[in-house]
Amino acid sequence: MTKAAVTDAADDTLAEAAAKMRQQQTGSLLVMEGDRLAGIVTERDVLKVVGAGQDPKSVSLRDVMTTDVVTIEPDTSVHDAAQIMFDKWFRHLPVTSANGDVVGVISLRDLLSLVARGMDDPEPIQKLTGHKLVRDRRLERVEAGDLD
Repeated sequence: MTKAAVTDAADDTLAEAAAKMRQQQTGSLLVMEGDRLAGIVTERDVLKVVGAGQDPKSVSLRDVMTTDVVTIEPDTSVHDAAQIMFDKWFRHLPVTSANGDVVGVISLRDLLSLVARGMDDPEPIQKLTGHKLVRDRRLERVEAGDLD
């Protein structure tokens, strides 16, 4: 899993959220109310708004975010996380501790990266934690000026 991109402002616009997602090189943004996960906004939400002809600068996250967020715990197996994502058509799945604190997010890209690395040795990919995943490596390149 990777560190979650978050915002504390459900009243931010979808355009502001899209800019944060681009800056953080992620396709999702967790919306927090204090320490509580209030919702998730994804690139699909941006596409729905734009596809409907609405201006993302005038649509708040509160209007489009998913509020019944499905989460998993850090000790969830990669297999179980993947199954949830495939069954529910999710590309991003928040990871929370047993008491509900946000720990990170697992993405389909993360899963694919783990599977590709685990083809020769599947044992190390059984857990969600302890891996340097695609987004982390990409952010390092962005910070180094390697990508736009």
